[in-house]
Amino acid sequence: MPELPEVEIVRRSLLKELVGKKILSVEVFRELSIGYPTPERFRKELKGQTFRDISRRGKYLLFHLKERNKFLIVHLRMSGRLLLVDKKHDFDKRSKFVRVNFMLNSGEQLIFEDMRVFGRLWAVSSKITLAEAIPSFASLGIEPLNELNGKQLQTLFHKKRQSIKTALLDQRLLTGIGNIYADEILFQAGIHPLTPAGKINKKQAKNLAKVIPNTLNKAIKLGGSSIKDFVDAKGVNGNYQHSAFVYGRTGRKCRLCKSPIERIKLAGRSTHFCLICQK
Repeated sequence: MPELPEVEIVRRSLLKELVGKKILSVEVFRELSIGYPTPERFRKELKGQTFRDISRRGKYLLFHLKERNKFLIVHLRMSGRLLLVDKKHDFDKRSKFVRVNFMLNSGEQLIFEDMRVFGRLWAVSSKITLAEAIPSFASLGIEPLNELNGKQLQTLFHKKRQSIKTALLDQRLLTGIGNIYADEILFQAGIHPLTPAGKINKKQAKNLAKVIPNTLNKAIKLGGSSIKDFVDAKGVNGNYQHSAFVYGRTGRKCRLCKSPIERIKLAGRSTHFCLICQK
């Protein structure tokens, strides 16, 4: 699943290309990909709108439209992709997985592909709040790219019995971190993934506050992780996976101590760590 770095990369790559462009028409090929309102209303709400800005909240992309308080919101989920393609693009070759297509006044198409069909799009206006259209939006936690401090994290994890790995994945605490970067963050912070979140001490919390944004920003700089489906808006793969410390490296030598990387299942997720570096 695309995590915060991948979503941020898509945001940045589309921001440079979309602002000022107008939606001429919208085609919906899979109605269940539309989270709100009905597919027909979705098409009508967005036709004629101009892109004004693009922001991100956790793993959600918010396309600000020219009409104030009107948004196109996209969650890529497992395999969603937003691709900006020109009018010469062979659309038929991609039509099997294209769920929504936006025709732009530039002659380009903004297409939403989704092989596993979990992704969702919403058209939200001032008539309804974001939280009403997307209930989970209201409960999103702290943005981990913002400035963090150890005291803040200790307060966040206070009395939490869940493992620190599970806490990092809890979107109500810190929003945007997924399985790949939770493993990477814990390795670089030297914390075992099974450590109870409520047991994180002052030193560990201070270290986490530094490591979390550093890890995410490094991933953004490297174009994200393209382990399965992720590409940016131009179809370019990311490179973070080639420099990962633990994720996807089961049995291979730790980059620091040379002991083999371990893998366990934790809350249904593959969890990678080094027994020596993360005691």
